[in-house]
Amino acid sequence: MPKLVLKEGSRPPWVGLAAAVWVQFAAGNSSNFPLFSPSLKSVLGFTQQQITILGVANDIGESVGILPGIVCNKLPPWIVLSVGAVACFLGYGVLWLAVTQTVQNLPYWLLWITLVIGANSSAWFGTAVLVTNMRNFPLSRGTVAGLLKGYVGLSAAVYTEVYGMILDHSSSALLLFLTVGVPIISLCMMYFVRPCTPASGEDSSEHIHFLFAQGASMFLGIYLLTTTIIAGTISVSKIIRYTFVAIMVILMMAPLAIPIKMTLCPSHKKLGGPMDSSEELNSGTGESTQTEPLLEQSCSASYLGSFQEGEDISDVDILLAVGEGAVKQKRKPHRGEDFNFRQVIVKADFWLLWLVYFLGVGSGVTVLNNLAQIVYAQGGGDTTMLLSLFAFCNFIGRLGGGVVSEYFIRLKTIPRTIWMTFAQMAMIISFLLYASGHSGTLHVATGLLGICFGVQFAIMIPTASELFGLKHFGVIFNFIQLGNPIGALLFSGILAGYIYDAEASKQGGSTCVGASCFRFTFLVLAGLCGLGSLLGLILTIRIRPVYQMLYAGGSFRSPQRSDH
Repeated sequence: MPKLVLKEGSRPPWVGLAAAVWVQFAAGNSSNFPLFSPSLKSVLGFTQQQITILGVANDIGESVGILPGIVCNKLPPWIVLSVGAVACFLGYGVLWLAVTQTVQNLPYWLLWITLVIGANSSAWFGTAVLVTNMRNFPLSRGTVAGLLKGYVGLSAAVYTEVYGMILDHSSSALLLFLTVGVPIISLCMMYFVRPCTPASGEDSSEHIHFLFAQGASMFLGIYLLTTTIIAGTISVSKIIRYTFVAIMVILMMAPLAIPIKMTLCPSHKKLGGPMDSSEELNSGTGESTQTEPLLEQSCSASYLGSFQEGEDISDVDILLAVGEGAVKQKRKPHRGEDFNFRQVIVKADFWLLWLVYFLGVGSGVTVLNNLAQIVYAQGGGDTTMLLSLFAFCNFIGRLGGGVVSEYFIRLKTIPRTIWMTFAQMAMIISFLLYASGHSGTLHVATGLLGICFGVQFAIMIPTASELFGLKHFGVIFNFIQLGNPIGALLFSGILAGYIYDAEASKQGGSTCVGASCFRFTFLVLAGLCGLGSLLGLILTIRIRPVYQMLYAGGSFRSPQRSDH
């Protein structure tokens, strides 16, 4: 086996996870569409249906990540992040030129394509950090997915804070920030996002560090919501607004405290597997483990060689080896093992998961894409505050979905998908509140929808990795995410846009006012979530034996162990 150099008392993946948090903030760029879509409508003279179709372009770009999923299996993460940075610069750059009228009379189809390209940068950013960190923490998949997807959800509130307090609600300034600022963040962080060698088993320090990261993200979310409400209800000076943003940036850096603490206060526990700490990590090399500070180390997961029969192999070794192609399967995989894409698309469980996700996220994104128009139609006031509420609750759903599902899996081996089912049941209530047309229920419905919307992301991602493995995880979960733009096209672009414009025509203008603008749309979405709840329950019953096998004894057990 090739030489493996590990560092005493360190956990290499934590540097990459801290950097991934900032990339995830950048990856929320597609959530800004409700902030600049009114300017597209007013400056360029688009109809609501045209704006809704642009929203579909935004969702397509955000969710079509099959190409990044393929690339991340063949090229290092920094290349994936670089492609995302270029896409972000080009896509949002053209939109900035259009909104500022620096270049006039740009055709609608060109703006549609550039919005797809700009929003697609988030797929490159998210795939690079999510796949890398899921492999770096293979025994904490739900926690990692919930944390990273939670930060993406929270990024909408971060952008809203910047938009309202620094950019003075200027859509052109926001588009310029997306064009230049987001690529800079990605390029600065890409050196630290890399495959690393995780510990071979679960330890208490990892649990404590995850709790710290979750607590820090929760505190940041509360802070963002509080400061947005303060700035939206009372007049504050520029100095106070800039202070709010400066504190926000400091709180965003909180996960960096973990690798810094591990560097300054290293433990004496070595990583690398079941061997005793005094033994050599690489049999036959004759070389001992070297040590150096965590922040200066070089990480690589390419050390895996071939396993010989009879070796004592840990679960993590097996997971990493399969991901690297070092272990070859001689038969078709069973659920819980590594599937390739051709094998997975013929599985009923895969399509059930796809449909449940499609119905939950597709219906939720319909509200998000039309949030500004919903607020205006129902007389709800400032869209910025409502978007910040949705972002915070979306973050709670993503973070909480990962944490809660991880807890009940290890305690009762209950499949994660049961929480997708419960969330879609709650979404029915949310849509009925929207359909009622009462402005007093607007914030309650938006907060409830945000939580349930976030749960769909937090559950789908680790479920896909547990049912179908980590080897082709990037392609598989990105294919499932196609449910987002397809749902946006069908439910938002065709259904909601058509009904809104029809109601506006009845009122004799291009703008619709009143509950009737979206009532039928909300009732249809409620029915779709009812169907999603039923399918989610069927999927949960089908995969319960898989989770009983994977998490027997309260911790993850590789199903491939018996095959080698």
